[in-house]
Parts: sequence; structure tokens; C-alpha cells
Amino acid sequence: MDEVVAFTLKNRLDEANYKKLLNVNSPTLHKFVAKYVEHCNPDTVFVNDDSEESVEYVRKTAIEAGEEGGLAMDGHTYHFDNSGDQGRDKKNTRILVPKGVDLGPAIDTRDRDEGCEEAHQILKDIMKGRTLFISFFCLGPANSPFTIPCVQLTDSSYVIHNEFLLYRPGYQEFIRRAGGNALSEFFRFVHSQGEVDERKVSKNLDKRRIYIDLYHDTVYSTNTQYGGNSIGLKKLAMRLAILKASTEDWLTEHMLVLGIRGPRERMTYFTGAYPSMCGKTSTAMLEGESIVGDDIAYLRRGESEVRAANAERGMFGIIQGVNAKDDPLLWKALNSSGEIIFSNVMVTDAGGVHWIDKGVESPQKGLNYSGEWHIGKKDTAGKDIPPSHPNARFTLSLNSLGNADPRLDDPEGFEIGGMVYGGRDSDTCVPVEEAFDWIHGVIAKGACLESETTAATLGKEGIREINPMANLDFLSVPVGRYIQMNIDFGTGLKKAPLIFSVNYFLKDKEGRWLNERNDKKVWYEWMELRVHDDVNAIETPTGFIPLYDDLEILFRESLHKDYSEAEYNKQFTIRIPENLAKIERVKKFYETQVADTPAILFEVLEAQKKRLMDAKGKFGDYIPPFVLLK
Repeated sequence: MDEVVAFTLKNRLDEANYKKLLNVNSPTLHKFVAKYVEHCNPDTVFVNDDSEESVEYVRKTAIEAGEEGGLAMDGHTYHFDNSGDQGRDKKNTRILVPKGVDLGPAIDTRDRDEGCEEAHQILKDIMKGRTLFISFFCLGPANSPFTIPCVQLTDSSYVIHNEFLLYRPGYQEFIRRAGGNALSEFFRFVHSQGEVDERKVSKNLDKRRIYIDLYHDTVYSTNTQYGGNSIGLKKLAMRLAILKASTEDWLTEHMLVLGIRGPRERMTYFTGAYPSMCGKTSTAMLEGESIVGDDIAYLRRGESEVRAANAERGMFGIIQGVNAKDDPLLWKALNSSGEIIFSNVMVTDAGGVHWIDKGVESPQKGLNYSGEWHIGKKDTAGKDIPPSHPNARFTLSLNSLGNADPRLDDPEGFEIGGMVYGGRDSDTCVPVEEAFDWIHGVIAKGACLESETTAATLGKEGIREINPMANLDFLSVPVGRYIQMNIDFGTGLKKAPLIFSVNYFLKDKEGRWLNERNDKKVWYEWMELRVHDDVNAIETPTGFIPLYDDLEILFRESLHKDYSEAEYNKQFTIRIPENLAKIERVKKFYETQVADTPAILFEVLEAQKKRLMDAKGKFGDYIPPFVLLK
């Protein structure tokens, strides 16, 4: 170990924590830790070795520091964020790149030298009077081709507590990897909540910065507690992993991984990409199916197939709308004893929690992110303050769910039969549709994914945006290159997954929903049958859609309800004007926002436009599915 590094660590860490750090044979790690111990200047340093004693210390500290509060149910705690710090801060999230590197107009970047200088100015002495927590984690299963080792530095026990539930422990993985050769490659995260007010929430939001130093595998996050900005291993690490994957011929995707049960006890695994608040978590929690992950997937090619693993082992999910009828498995977990962190919900006088659309009557008063709350309380603009924030969250381990896949930590991952793309779309796409082939699927379903904005990001809601593969916010390579990576990834595979689109948000002209929440179970069961060529489909200008008879059986057997031909016709009518308008919006996006768009994208769009125009000439603007059978 370098003499200066050794001197710093020996003088700033007590003997027990110094020894735990020294157990990892990594001069790179030691130098990194020493640098930020000196720079952030905490009073004490705690090294988590994943022992039960370490984990319990963090849990206890989160309560004592006021970052979390206890609830009546055993293991349950709550946390509040500043009212201006309750969504991903896209404005102040930047990828840091060296001079001369251009990721295109669709990706927010900043000069690395300038960004690092600002981040370090903000971080200087920011942890004075506090404890710096050092913790080790694995993205992906441990001891696996999917594994990425990570080290987190933070002064927030809430952040570390979340990461205990969300990620696999990594201390032993660091020791194992450093056994023969000094470990030098790992992701690094430096976070500080900054100055807090009397409610223990981040105060200096004007100095909130989330910077990803792309070519040094480091994330800096300051003056924020909201999980999407502060839990570095989540979406912030995606930028690092996407770049890493691009150089190693695999994919990092904003995808759930879910096992769907088919006939004869068959299990088929799917990945699914959805923007936030578009049904991804509720899909991953489908009753009777098997959850592997609800948010981030790593995809690698096997000998002839695609295999996927969940980068995480827990769930940082949106709680609004979770109720006993529609989400029985999640409801049971959230209402049982066990370790769960609730963020930005309302805490009742009895020590319970309430959230928007819980399916039960709201208490008259309680405690929420605005302080003491009561029905009719208004903000400074005169607007009603809801009992919980629309982006309120829960954090839990997947093992607490009744549908967790028993192979959750399988180092080989899961063979994928289908890949699904879905967004918020009220007027264009049918509820479920299969692409013609891999390239058509990557482009027409993935690269053309369009969705309305939600409360998961700061800013206006309801704005229609193009969001390639639901991953635009997290890309660290140019958009065109990313699309080409996806095209190349499946090309030539003997067992390439089928690609589908889903749409849970279709409405009629009067604004009424044409889907019910749990209909998604049928859409996935139909896709499972298609993967194994067990049912036929109708060819449309935009892909293959189900036959009515097959859906009628699935609705009756799976959801125990009737499904009429009238419902089918409304849901699966091909909307020519809306589809043509979408093509023009997508073309404009790629012509103006993406400098390196692969030519094949425009070729696929033009071919789809021609099919739509031909169908319009034969059948008119709106084509019921039965017409295409004739």
C-alpha cells in the first residue's frame, strides 16, 4: 500500500474498520477510499463487511439519525424526502465525458474536467460531523459472468439500508476477486445528502448534482436523498453498465425479468421494458407467475440463446395504486412483518401507512412529506396536497414476495423466450402485438417506444415522448449506436427471443379505458403460447395480433371472466391515422435528435408506412381485426 494512503487510512479509521478494509487486496480501492475520507472529511468511518452486526448497525443508525422512522409493524420503517426532491432530477443529472466525445443531442453530457471540479467543490468537507459508510455490493448474481463489483461511499444510512435490500452483498466477492491479483476494476459511488433541515431532509437542492464520470466508473451524487438520485447502484450505475456492455458485446436494459407458466408445467422467461409508472412492477408481480426482477436486466448471449439476470435482488417500487384486489402478492408483502422501507407515504397516528389509491378510505390526518397533514391541506400555490406523493415508493427484498423465482440468484441467468416493450399510449397501439422478426421488433417496438411522462421524473406530466427501449434517460452511448447494438445482439442467434409490444393504457374516443389492470396476465400468457408456436395469429400492417378464440379461452381460464367479441374489436382495431402520425413523430425525433441513426431504422419505418397506406386504401382508417381474416 502507498505510504500516504496507509497513513490516511490508519489515522482516519479505527483498528476494526481499518482491518476490514485491508482484507480486500486492492490498492485501487484503498487509494479511492483514502481520497474521499480526506476530501469529504467525515468524523468517523464505518466499513460494512456484510455481517449481521454490520447490517444491524446501519438499521439502528438510520433510526437514530432521523433518516427513517419506526412503524407499528415489525421491520417496517418510513422516510421522507424534501418536497422538491421526490423524483429523478433529469436537469442536474449529467454524464461527464472528455473533450471531443459527443453522445448526441438526446443525451445530456458535461465536460468531465468541469463536472469533476464542481462535484469536488460541493463534496469538500460535506461529511464533517457525520459517519462515512463504506459498503460493497454485487450488480448481478455473485461469482457469475453477470457480476459487477461495486463500492458505495455515503453519509446516508438510509441509502445504505435501501441497498442492503436491493443488492446482493459484495464484501466476500471483493475478497474473492482480489485473492490472487489485486482488484482494480469495480464501479465507484460517492454520495452525500448534504446539509439537512430539522426534518432531516436534504436542504440545499440548488446544489443537487448527479454526475456520472463515464470513463472512470464513478458516480457523484450530492444534496439529495431521493432514491433515484442517491441509490447509485440503480439507474446511475446503468450508465456505467451500458458503456461496459457496449465494449463487451452484451446489453444493459431497463427491463423486468419474469417467468410465465405455460401448458404442461412449462416455464418461459420474458424481459420487459417500460418507462416508469407504465406497469412494469405490476407486470413483474403477476399472480401465479415467477418474478426474477422488476427493473434492470443484464442480457448475454449463450451458445444459441439469450440469457438474462436481474442486476438487483430487491424492488424500489412505486406504491401509488397498489391495492388488495389488483396486487394481491405485493399487498400481502406490504402488509406483513419483514424489512420494508416506505418513502414519501403518509404515516397514520396508529403507526401504519397510507398512499394514493390504496383501495381503502383515507385517514383524516397523518404525517407526510409536507409535515402534519390533513384532508384539504394546500401548498403555497393553493393546490391540494395529497396524502402521499404520486411517486411514493417502497423498498423490499424479492425474497419477501410469494412469487420470487427459486433460481433468483442463479449465476447462469435465465434463457429468454420473449422481449416486450410497453408505454403509456391512449390512442394508437393495440394491447399486445408480435413483431415480424428480430429487426422489426428492435426498431418498431423498441426504438419507436413512445410514452407519456409521469410523476417519476421532475417536470410536467402527460407529455408524449419517444423513449427508445424505455432507456433514453439512462444511455451512455449515442442513441444510434445503442439501437445498432440491439440489432446486432440478436442477429444470427438460433433461438433469438420473439419481440412483442404491449399497451395497458388504450382508451376509446370518450376517454374510457379499454383494458382492465389484470388483463396483462392474458397478454403475457398469449405471448408465452406464441413463443412455442402453440397458437396462430392475424397478420396486420404493424405485426401479429391474437385470434379472438384464443383470447376468449385465456380470459375464461386465467381471469375467470367473459371476454366479448365487442371488446376484442375495440381493443384490436388497427388505427391507421394514429399509427401514421406516430411514424412521423418517430422519424422527426431520429432526424433531429439522433445524429447516428442506422439507415435500417428509416427503411423499417417506410416499409411499415407503406403497409399502413395499402391497408387504408383497402379497408379505411380503422380496421377491425376480423376484416383481416377474410
